[in-house]
Amino acid sequence: MGIKTALPRTELYLYSAVLGLALLWAGSWIIEASSENVNRKTFKESVKPGWHYFGRKMDAADFEWAMWFTTFRNHILFALSGHVIFAKICSMISPKTGIDGYKHRSLIYMLYGCLTVLIIMGWTYISLILSHCIVLYSVALIKRKWLCFVAGLTSLATFKMEPFVSWQAGFVTGTFDLQDILFYGGCGFSIMRCMSFALENCEKKDGNYTFMDLIKYNFYLPFFFFGPIMTFDRFHVQANDPNLTRKPREMWNIIIHALVHLGAILVVDVFFHYLYILTIPSDMNLVKNLSDWALAGLAYSNLVYDWVKSAVMFGVINIVSRLDHLDPPQPPKCITMLYVFAETHFDRGINDWLCKYVYDYIGKNHDGIFRELVATICTFCVTTLWLGPCELVYIWSFFNCFGLNFELWVAKLFSFPPLSTVEGLMSEAMSRRIRGLFNAVNFWQIVLYNVLALNSLDFAKLVAKRLLFKGFPFSTLSVLLVTYSGIQLVKERERKLALLEEPEPAAPLQSEPGKPKTE
Repeated sequence: MGIKTALPRTELYLYSAVLGLALLWAGSWIIEASSENVNRKTFKESVKPGWHYFGRKMDAADFEWAMWFTTFRNHILFALSGHVIFAKICSMISPKTGIDGYKHRSLIYMLYGCLTVLIIMGWTYISLILSHCIVLYSVALIKRKWLCFVAGLTSLATFKMEPFVSWQAGFVTGTFDLQDILFYGGCGFSIMRCMSFALENCEKKDGNYTFMDLIKYNFYLPFFFFGPIMTFDRFHVQANDPNLTRKPREMWNIIIHALVHLGAILVVDVFFHYLYILTIPSDMNLVKNLSDWALAGLAYSNLVYDWVKSAVMFGVINIVSRLDHLDPPQPPKCITMLYVFAETHFDRGINDWLCKYVYDYIGKNHDGIFRELVATICTFCVTTLWLGPCELVYIWSFFNCFGLNFELWVAKLFSFPPLSTVEGLMSEAMSRRIRGLFNAVNFWQIVLYNVLALNSLDFAKLVAKRLLFKGFPFSTLSVLLVTYSGIQLVKERERKLALLEEPEPAAPLQSEPGKPKTE
């Protein structure tokens, strides 16, 4: 079935109406549950005073979002603004000193990054990071990929597993609020960057990259503590490109993106005052009394919120890096647009890293079932270590690994007769509809497999039980119908984008009978 297959416009209008009404219906249940239970004892810790004049309290259950816009807001704005100003000042002063600031801008970024990290975290933290960089740089000189992986994953394990974590954290003294978050963020991303450097050095045919190249790459401040990860090959080329020219309307697009992210923050703030989507799942006694529609809406909205949070966090950082003439990894794809496991990720930088060095490297063209199985298992093993090994991460990794392979098995099954023959006899529009049904089931697998990592295993089990068993057949089929409608709308958007990228060839003009064709 081609991606450019169209459906009747009336049918798409019907899907839009079904999806819109369903979202309003589910949202009304959540608003009602939020308003009626705001004074529950279990809500007191996470529902804080909000809009006093409107009589609304605010859902503050997500410490990460609260940290970004309270404790961390002033620090990050000050540090990132300083990065931009410092780079601009150096570029203005450097010509007077006989230094090409554009040519050495990666060095300027590194100096500011090292200085900022030193002031915030102290010299012992810098020493700890540099010790790991030196070890992995030494391994990179051997140019053996397997050895780079062993050394890199071992270093990463020292920041994800006890007692090594506590031992290394003990070197960094201080008690300020953000110390733990900055410590683990900076260390984890540093190891992944060092592994990228080492693996790219193995690919370098003539000589080796220098240790200074690694330091410039690792201590680029916008990416240092929170990512995203840009692989070394891309960063090295872009950060050392002396020809700095802006694309047409690039600055305008950067401003628009900044305004969009500001708007997203305001929208989330409004939602947190009316939809307590983060606090409600933590009260299982309340959740058990909610309707099936409210449960489905909660599961879906939690994933949408997590996407918005990731998009805002990476979006702010990406705006700064784009001002530095870099092309950073894009924000994650919204869960609403996902119906295949192959595109399910909330950090596109990590996803690019895993695909380049593990998944695509082992899986090759991803046609072989056994090779694909090995590739996905290895990918999720690295992902499990990156997230921090624990029971919940094991369950999340297992189900997502299974889902990714199950997609390939089903695709292989449908490529053989008689199923392929039956599909060949259908119209392309009917084939798109049938595939949409399978995608709807797949979408809810993605939701259930990921909501357990965002909320809890108990909440995910309850949602699955209510929608698949207790709510069968009415709730189950209703939710699938709504999901199917949304997926067809997503497919329609993908169809239009595909036509913009590669327009269909115009049909040849038909000459009238008895007249020769004009040349």
